[in-house]
Amino acid sequence: MKLSALQKYILKQIYSVKTERFNRQNLLKFYNHNKKKKKKDKVNVITKSLERLIDKELLTGYGVRTPHKWFIKEIKLTSKGRQIAKTLFGKQQILPLKIKKRKK
Repeated sequence: MKLSALQKYILKQIYSVKTERFNRQNLLKFYNHNKKKKKKDKVNVITKSLERLIDKELLTGYGVRTPHKWFIKEIKLTSKGRQIAKTLFGKQQILPLKIKKRKK
């Protein structure tokens, strides 16, 4: 499954925090280095990434529903999202050591 840099950042941040729900305002830190983008643009991009992760069943969103739109306030990882986030941190490399079996 292909994920953008922002989506990988979102999954890693939620996985590293051990609380049940994660506030989406903490995700604006991804754009700290980019001063050119407006805050409204940053929020829109983060919202679209969250909605796509929810569609892929990696996140659960909590928020307010209006007749026209969802406003996502908090997010939570699903079990599938936890597995993918764990692989994003990397796996420990296995050394190619061969263990010889002894004959009895």
